[in-house]
Parts: sequence; C-alpha cells; structure tokens
Amino acid sequence: MSDSRKMPAKAFALLLLWGAASVGLRAQPAEPQLQDDSELRALGREGLDLMMDGDLDGAIRIFRNVQARDPQSPLGYLLEADATWWRIYYATANLVDPDVFAATDLPTTPYDSHFKDLLNATINKSEARIRAQQDVARNYLYQGMAYALRARLEGLRDRDLPTARAGKKMRALLLKALELDPNLADAYLGVGIYNYFVDTLSAIVKILSWFIGLPGGSRTVGLQQLQLAAEKGELARGEAKFYLAKDYSRTNERQYGRSLELFRGLTREYPHNLLWPMLIGSLHCRLGHMQECEALYRQVYRRTAGKESEVNRALRRAARNALQRRHPNEEFGE
Repeated sequence: MSDSRKMPAKAFALLLLWGAASVGLRAQPAEPQLQDDSELRALGREGLDLMMDGDLDGAIRIFRNVQARDPQSPLGYLLEADATWWRIYYATANLVDPDVFAATDLPTTPYDSHFKDLLNATINKSEARIRAQQDVARNYLYQGMAYALRARLEGLRDRDLPTARAGKKMRALLLKALELDPNLADAYLGVGIYNYFVDTLSAIVKILSWFIGLPGGSRTVGLQQLQLAAEKGELARGEAKFYLAKDYSRTNERQYGRSLELFRGLTREYPHNLLWPMLIGSLHCRLGHMQECEALYRQVYRRTAGKESEVNRALRRAARNALQRRHPNEEFGE
C-alpha cells in the first residue's frame, strides 16, 4: 500500500507538542508574581529528557511539579499531556515501523480521559493569559500545541476529518505565535510537520480541503522547519530529531542514511529508551541488512526482560512480535 493511501490521519498525528514558557505574570493576590520562568523551563527540559529516555513516570512527576509551582501556567499541563500521549502510543501503536505513526484499532485507553482534561486545562489557561496580555506569543504556542496533541490522538485512531480540523487550528495558532515572536523555534516542529505531510498527501488533502478549507503546505519547507526545530528548539529539539528521522525513512524520501544518523544520535542522547535501537533495526531490515536487523531486535528483547515499566513491556512485546514474524517456529517466552 502506498504512503498516500495508508497515512491520512497518521500524517497529522505526528503533529507535535512543545513550547517554551516565559510567564511574566502581573501581581495577583492569590498567585506569586513570576518575573522570569527560566527555572520552570529548565525543569520542563529535565522532564522532557526523561520522557525521551523512556521514563514516563519520572517525566510526569516533574511536569506535575511545574504545575504546582505555577498552577496558572499552561506549561506543566501541556507537558504532562504530551507524556500521556506517549503513554497511549506505547500501549497501542506499532512500535517497529520507523516510517510514521501507525493507526490502532483500539477505540480508547484508560488514559484518554485524563489526556483530554489536560488539553482542556492547557487551552483554557493559555486563553486566560492571552486575554490578560500575559506572554501572548508563548500562550498562542501552548494553545497550538494542545491542538496538535488533539490531532495526534485523532490520528492514532485513524479519524481523518477530526485530525485535519485539529491540525488546521494548530497551524493557525502556531503561525500567530511566530508572527508575534519569530524566535520561538519550537513552533517550527508543528508547522514543519504540517507543511511536510500536507504536501506529500495530495489526494487526501484535496478531499479535506474541500470540506474544511485546509491550507496547503510545502514538503521542502517542512523538512527545513523540522531541521530548524531540531537545531534551535529549546524544548522541541529531541522530538524534532525523532520526527525528522521518521520523515527521512519514508519511501518518498528514501534518505535512510540520514534517518539512521538521527536515530543513532537519539540512542546516544537517550540510551535507556530501547525504542531507538528498535527503529534502527527496522531500518536495517528495510535495507536488507538482516543480520544487523535481527541482532538489534534480539538486543531489545533481551534488555527489556524483567523490566516492568509500560515502555519496556511494550517494547519487549514489539520485539518479540518482530522476531516471531521472522522465525515463526522459534519459542519466545513472555
């Protein structure tokens, strides 16, 4: 099946989260005045590093600390929503194929309700600060990334029209953020992914454009914007590398060397997350390097033995399934 046929919603599902906060609150009786939120952003980066390294529980603890330190800021809720989305992804999606996020047949997970609550909190708190003229550009960024996460979930469930609507809203908000502050490099993650996939899914885009007036995109510009987010993003850098690597692995790009380089870089930066070796192994399979492919699958299967985190259980299950497809007569334990 071609990319254009199998990926309508999954394209927009890649739309990603990340913003940077600069709160600058006016004095209020019930809330301490924050002149600079650099400490909150630094704390958020610690949580993001844990998230990318596969420690979702540790990341969420940090994001809730951000919420506690400034309950009126959208930042902590947005970051927890992103980590919760990853939790849904690990629980339900195809973790082997590096091409794109794969849709799942599962209609819901136990995490969905909390995920939606976090998105609503992010949108409402961002809107309140925009109305109060507090850090307007960054709060447009937060709102845009909340809609991006909404698109991710709709896309994971293969719901094309809701995904496109959320993606369109995300795009408008991120462009507004960049208009107000061109230095918000993190915004280029969502904008870049939108541009890339809208331009590479021409058939479905024509249909969606007729329904909702979906704006066009540019594949080349999208890749450039993703590269910018990967190089200059404050909070988006790690995930921008991830999505850029996945784009380069697509059959319409076939830049497998660049994809491998990026995934190997993620392995060095986040060595405890065995998703990266899994994806490197899959690329080796695609290139016909079967010895390297199988060795990496077996490495993931071995290293996740006895580890009870959701991430490790999901990766062990994915590695076992990949190996069973290659060796149907081989016995694999749990």
